[in-house]
Amino acid sequence: MISTDIIIIGAGPGGYEMAAEAAHHGKQVVIVERDLLGGTCLNRGCIPTKALCRNAEVINTVCEAAQFGVTTGEVSVDYGVAFARKEEVVKQLRDGVTMLMGGDGITVVSGEARFVDAKTIEVAGEQYTAPAIVIATGSIPRGLPIEGADMAMTSDDILAMQELPKSLCIVGGGVIGMEFAGVFSSFGVEVTVVEFMKEILPPFDKDIAKRLKTVMSKRGVNILTQAAVNGIHKTDGGLEITFDHKGKAKSIVAEKVLMSVGRQAVLPEGLEATGVETSRRGIEVDNNMMTNVDGIYAIGDVNGRCMLAHAASAQGSVALAHILGEKSNVKLDIVPSAVFTTPELAMVGLTEQQCEDQGIEIVTAKSFFRSNGKAVAMGETDGLVKLIVSSEDLTIVGCHICGPHAADLIQEAVTAMNAGMTVKQLASAIHGHPTLSEVVKAAARQF
Repeated sequence: MISTDIIIIGAGPGGYEMAAEAAHHGKQVVIVERDLLGGTCLNRGCIPTKALCRNAEVINTVCEAAQFGVTTGEVSVDYGVAFARKEEVVKQLRDGVTMLMGGDGITVVSGEARFVDAKTIEVAGEQYTAPAIVIATGSIPRGLPIEGADMAMTSDDILAMQELPKSLCIVGGGVIGMEFAGVFSSFGVEVTVVEFMKEILPPFDKDIAKRLKTVMSKRGVNILTQAAVNGIHKTDGGLEITFDHKGKAKSIVAEKVLMSVGRQAVLPEGLEATGVETSRRGIEVDNNMMTNVDGIYAIGDVNGRCMLAHAASAQGSVALAHILGEKSNVKLDIVPSAVFTTPELAMVGLTEQQCEDQGIEIVTAKSFFRSNGKAVAMGETDGLVKLIVSSEDLTIVGCHICGPHAADLIQEAVTAMNAGMTVKQLASAIHGHPTLSEVVKAAARQF
């Protein structure tokens, strides 16, 4: 039996960042990983996808080069180069995590962790015990309970694919689905997106989602909403996807199908022996990320609260503060999210519809990239910033952006919301000129 201060099961962003922070506070940490350091985000999620998104962005820029007086002729696209670059990016960052986990106070254990009891786990025949055990086992792609679902690829599969299909049907128009739609359409793949909801990207504000749908449709992506997929079948032409579209039975044929309908929590072996409560969403936790069993915590995708890498990292900080007996200043209700399409999308806080549903009195304002000097100079004028503000005290309730560098620009709203600033205080801050951040200020100045 090996004793330590903290055991962390899972070395994704939530796990490895918490391990490093705990070691910095003088704690001895054992972190267990059954696969690769860095977790899904680094190896089969955020990072490899964003590497391909960058390739897609460059291709789109080259294809639109005529506006800059550049004649390119026919664009030659080599997916093999893009794939190799993706692998190189992942390896470089994974090597960095490996180095970080080699620091003082951290012991990395390879293997599958199994709970023996509420204070003990077993890995490869060795037992480890600690007063605090943190579950950070993440999630896996979820599928639909339909005929032929096993013939569809997951996001893991498509990132491992080294040759492009001629056509691709993506089941699900959420963040993952739309990013892959943007990537593979830019490489010349015929892409169709089939989404069950009335609009793509259901968590996003309707104005923003509709803007992206329009742009991607112009680029040749076929997007079908209000379509319920009910089966996948082999045909001579590839795979036939059958679905009900606004009450009518329809089908399309594609060489490959990507199932992109969300993710589900991965529970560690032996969890039932601890008495930890779970639900369909994952492991139930309180606001300190602690389960109903004293000393057992769950962070990241496994608790199902917010399936984003940076949310897992933030939850790790909250859990560690509780373990150390300290107060955390992290506000877990202010979490930005982004879609790395071209143009990018980003949001934080509530949508206009959510405010209406919750009875929150608001006022809104929009500003457009087409009126921004930097965006015009860049030749990237498609998009807008939408601010949602409380009528009562003019604090920012939500911010939604579609446009160049939206994922970076949203952080201005995140910081303002975190500090409890009013929209007038945001507008009074001097913004550099010419910068894209002036689009955010232009919206704030309308109040």
